[in-house]
Amino acid sequence: MAKEKQKKESELRDLTGVQKAAIFMLSLDQEHSGMLFQLMEDDEIREMSQTMASLGTISARIIEMLFIEFAESVSGGAGESITGSQLTAERLLYGALPEDRVAGILEDIRGPAGRTMWEKLGNVNETVLANYLKNEYPQTVAVVMSKISPDHASKVLGVLPEKFSMEVIMRMLRMDSVKKEVIDHIEKVLRVEFMSNLAKGSGKRDSHEMMADIFNNLDRTTEARFMTGLEEQSGESAEKIKALMFTFDDLSRLDNNAVQTLLRTADKEQMAMALKGGSEEIKTLFFTNMSERAGKMMKEDMESMGAVRLKDVDEAQAGVVQAAKTLADAGEIVISSGGEEDELVY
Repeated sequence: MAKEKQKKESELRDLTGVQKAAIFMLSLDQEHSGMLFQLMEDDEIREMSQTMASLGTISARIIEMLFIEFAESVSGGAGESITGSQLTAERLLYGALPEDRVAGILEDIRGPAGRTMWEKLGNVNETVLANYLKNEYPQTVAVVMSKISPDHASKVLGVLPEKFSMEVIMRMLRMDSVKKEVIDHIEKVLRVEFMSNLAKGSGKRDSHEMMADIFNNLDRTTEARFMTGLEEQSGESAEKIKALMFTFDDLSRLDNNAVQTLLRTADKEQMAMALKGGSEEIKTLFFTNMSERAGKMMKEDMESMGAVRLKDVDEAQAGVVQAAKTLADAGEIVISSGGEEDELVY
């Protein structure tokens, strides 16, 4: 019994002040917790709500000890365990605050973790953040890069198109102290235009695009089987996915400079395996863009492989395609759709 008590006391000591306050709020009835919420600032409510949503189940003994610590008598509701979840936090907020105020708070707590905007940006995937920032002015992006952690800033700069990244870097080097109103404006725009959409899920990829990427990574037999089944159930979806799929043979859309860039960056063994199962058109395109010596070595590597499994070829081709997409996303090559207007697809 003594050991059990020591364990509970240790668990109580391990709780942070915010966690203790969150447990206390969950233990109160809605009327009293609502009165406390009304006395808090929005930042405090966000932090409290995030903590409440992540608590999980808290034992009755911990609640009791916490109430004793707060020098309060044990309430009837503290005789049972409680569970902190996002649903619980939402219910308490809606019972205490106006709907529009709750909506703004929930938008924040559903988004990336972090108390400030810059902390939140530090928890946004670098590709997602870069895709948003590449449409902003370099000076604005320079301010954002200066406010987030150096580690995360380096990842974002690495994903942005190279020329744009260099412009941002130069702006950062020349940047003097930024006025508070400018930072406040940028923070407000990020909250309204980026974070709110991210929290609402508008940053999610199109389902057909996601399935196209999945289909690209299937072996040919499995892909054909799934596509046939999909055509029977939803011909429209099948056509959309086909249009979005990017295969190894689609690399024929690359110009010579792009092919040479891909050859410099792609894994040589993977490229040899991919070309072994490629069309004659693709082989011609790639060998034409190699030096005589490099082309000879590549062909020797392909011949030395002997018979290879189709699955291995598919995996290698998927790897090369992914390398091409990465280069295209970084702005180092352009992959055209092959249409008359030469639209860009990546």
